[in-house]
Amino acid sequence: MGGLIGISGIRAAAERIADHVVRTPTVRSPGLSAFLGVPVTAKLELLQRTGSFKARGATAKLLSLTEAERAAGVVAVSGGNHGIALAHVAAALHIKATVVMSRTAPRRSTDLVEASGASLRLTDGMAEAFALTERLRAEGLTLVHPFDDEVVIAGQGTVGLEFAEDAGEVTDVLVSIGGGGLISGVAAAFRALRPQVRVWGVETEGATCMSEALAAGGPVTVDLSSIVTTLSAPSASRLTYDHVSALVEDVLVVPDAEAVRGVLDLAEHAKVWAEPAAGCLLPAARQVVERVGEGARLGLVVCGGNTTPADVTEWTRRFGL
Repeated sequence: MGGLIGISGIRAAAERIADHVVRTPTVRSPGLSAFLGVPVTAKLELLQRTGSFKARGATAKLLSLTEAERAAGVVAVSGGNHGIALAHVAAALHIKATVVMSRTAPRRSTDLVEASGASLRLTDGMAEAFALTERLRAEGLTLVHPFDDEVVIAGQGTVGLEFAEDAGEVTDVLVSIGGGGLISGVAAAFRALRPQVRVWGVETEGATCMSEALAAGGPVTVDLSSIVTTLSAPSASRLTYDHVSALVEDVLVVPDAEAVRGVLDLAEHAKVWAEPAAGCLLPAARQVVERVGEGARLGLVVCGGNTTPADVTEWTRRFGL
C-alpha cells in the first residue's frame, strides 16, 4: 500500500485555498431525516464555487505549481465538474488551460469550460479522453489529474475536514465515487478527526471502477455506460484504491434510475438542486440504514449541482419516473 494522505496535508491545503473557495454549509436536514427515518446532516458542496467540490482540488494544485509549470499551461481530463473548476481557477490565476472531455459530457459543462476561456477538446468517450490527455501531457502541458494526485486529494479532503469540524453527531458518512479523489480525502480527514465514523462510497451501475478494483485487489479498467458522466472514470488509481481499501467501510452501487430519483427526492425533501452524482446517495443511504440499524446518524456529501432542468426532465422520461 502506498502512503496515505495525512491530516497535516489536508490542513495545509485548507490554509492554502482558504481565500479561493467557500466554506460550504453543513446543515441538519429535517426533510431528509423524515424521508430516510434517521437523522441526516448534509455538507452542501453544490454551493461551492463552480457548483461542486472540484474547485478545492483544482485550486490546491494550481497554487502548488512552479513558475515553469504555470508557464507551460495545464491540461485535465473531466466528466464535467473537474473541467469546469480547472477552467475557472486557471482563468483567475492567468494560467492557460486545456480541458479534455467526452462528447457525452453535459452541454452545460462544456459551455462553462469554454466560457472560462479554456481550450476544450472533445473525444468519443472517457477512455479516449484520458488517452488524449496523456498525449498532451507528453507534449509539455502540466497535468492536473482529477484524482490521481496527492495535492488534489488533500484539497478534496478539506471537505471532510470542514464536515468533521462542523457536523454534530454522525455515525456514517456517504460520499460519491468517480475516480475516488473526494472519498480518499474525506475518509482520511474523518479517520484522523472522528475515527469512529464509518465512511461509505457510492457508485452508479456502469461507472464502477472502485467497486471492481476492490473485488480485483487493485485498479482495473472498466466499461462505462452510466448516464452519470461526472462519476465515469475508466479506472481508479493505485493512490485512490489504497485510500478506499484502507479507510472506507464499503462501496455501494445503485442503478442510474435510482440516482435520478434521488435528484428528485433531494429537490423535494432537502430543497436542493443536485446532480445524479449526489442523487445516488439517497438510495445508498437506505442500504446503509438497513445494514447498521436505526441508530444510524447519516452525513451526506452533496457533491455538486451542475445539472439542468432539461437534463433531469430527459432522464425522468427515459426511466419512467
